Amino acid sequence: MRALIVTAVAAEADSVAAGLTPHADPATPEPRALPGGYPVLRRDLPGLAADVLVGGVGPAAAAAATATALALAAGSAPASRYALVVSAGIGGGFLPAAPSGSLVVADAIVAADLGAETPDSFLDVQELGFGRTVHLPPPELAARAAEATGALLAPVLTVSTVTGTAARADVLAARHPSAGAEAMEGFGVAEAAAAHGLPVLEVRAVSNAVGPRDRAAWRIGDALAALTAGFRALGPVLVHWGEQHEHRHPS
Repeated sequence: MRALIVTAVAAEADSVAAGLTPHADPATPEPRALPGGYPVLRRDLPGLAADVLVGGVGPAAAAAATATALALAAGSAPASRYALVVSAGIGGGFLPAAPSGSLVVADAIVAADLGAETPDSFLDVQELGFGRTVHLPPPELAARAAEATGALLAPVLTVSTVTGTAARADVLAARHPSAGAEAMEGFGVAEAAAAHGLPVLEVRAVSNAVGPRDRAAWRIGDALAALTAGFRALGPVLVHWGEQHEHRHPS
């Protein structure tokens, strides 16, 4: 199976690629770049070819990068086309369910601030009649991914502005009481995947609590290490899912 794993920045891509590297000190290929300058790291495991893409920060950049990679693959031989898209990186966790250093696997990828404010409430874009606000990963894959990595299985919110106050955190928690994490790219990645008819998964390692912006409390190193460990455990799950997928949907 071939999977596209989309991150926002190079540090996240390096952490994901490290988790998918089969040996401690391998001779790994140099990154290549797609049209648009998007760097890609390739990692090959038995049964899994993973392209780890650095797509940029925010849902628009993530959607553009993902769509570029998927369009290029769609024009290639069947064996080179993607069967799964994964949004991965670090993000904020909703306490107490997702503390720093933990992992969250999305059972729903939610556009949390896409819509309109009214005098009475927030109306999301689906309520406005202009589109969708939720993408659902394959339930069995998400559940197995969470089990294998020790992650919380919960909705991950996509926001265009990272939460930086207690008041905003309270609003999001009230609107999405089961949310596990927030990040900035998942929904954009999911939109591009859906446009190509592909399933999507989101994996987030928690670097900080959703709430007041306190950079001294961020644990980015711990989150990146958790991302590496998570993808080391996730690799066999993706291989197994790919084998089932190919069996059910032969090319």
